[in-house]
Formats: sequence, C-alpha cells, structure tokens
Amino acid sequence: MPNSIRSWAALKRLIETPDLPGLGPAPRAGRLPLTELNCKVDCFLEEASLPSTLHPLVRSAALLWHDYLDESHSLSQDIHTADGSFLHGIMHRREPDYNNAKHWFQRVGKHACFADIAQQVARLLETKREKELAADLAPRGDWDPFAFVDACEDVAIRPSSDHQVQTLRAIQEIEFDCLLAQVFAK
Repeated sequence: MPNSIRSWAALKRLIETPDLPGLGPAPRAGRLPLTELNCKVDCFLEEASLPSTLHPLVRSAALLWHDYLDESHSLSQDIHTADGSFLHGIMHRREPDYNNAKHWFQRVGKHACFADIAQQVARLLETKREKELAADLAPRGDWDPFAFVDACEDVAIRPSSDHQVQTLRAIQEIEFDCLLAQVFAK
C-alpha cells in the first residue's frame, strides 16, 4: 500500500466519529474535545511525514469533520489553493452561508476529485433509486458542488432523521473522502 494511502487511512481512523457530520453547524455528541483532537492531529502530522504545506489543510479537515467550524475556518481561509477553497466551501455550506459556500466552490474551479465524487455519488444514488438527485448532483458524470449546496439548503429545516438528510450526509462523506484522498495522493 503506498504511503499516501496509508496516511489517508490513518487520518480517517484518527478522526472517525460514531455518526456522520450534519449538514449544518450543530456539534454532535460523538465529536472529540478540541484539545484531544488537536493532540491527535499533532501526533499524526509528526508521524505521517507529510509536507509541511499540508499541515494546515489536514488540521482544518479534522476540525471540520469534528464540527469545529470556526477553528476550521480560521485555517482554511488562509489556504490559497483549490483544496483550501474546497474545505472553506464545505465549512460555509455547513455554517449555513450558502451564497458564500458557492463563492468558495467557484474559487475551487474544476477540482481533480470531482470525477471520483460524481462516480461514487452516482453509485450511491443508484442503490437508493434517486435518479433525479443523481442527475442534479452528477450531471454527465461530473460533480456539481453548486447543486449540492442547493440540495443541502433545500433540506435545512428537516430533522436529521429524514431520509433525504441522511442521503446528503452520506454524500458529504463521499465528498470529504474524495477531497482528502486527492490531497494525500499529491
């Protein structure tokens, strides 16, 4: 297994939570306390031998996954790459500040992980018989982050137990995983 894949798998295990992050800003009971999370990320970064330029991105992603939106935002706003803009867009989508999220996704441009996101989302939605949602989110096999922002906004007032909300949370995990797999592959 290549070192980059091992590193991504190790980070994924490190930041794992009992349930998926919500589409909004509400913190989950299963998130790690901030000091514990930062300590774990520090140890990971020390052991992973990643370029120092990736450290803020990895920490921002871990914070975002654990619902520390403000802390993630403080880092992602200073990461002037498509990857940083992508995390920044996810954070604003969850905040929720949908227009600002779209601004940051526009800054992302066509990210290298979009095709992978589209493929995995299409597969997931095929199993759920959600053809219309698949056509909106992954038209012609390409990921549309703006349509995903709209889909999240459309369900914002629904309870987390709602079937559509659960589906979008699973898609958000795919998006997050594909982004970080791409980051670690560099």
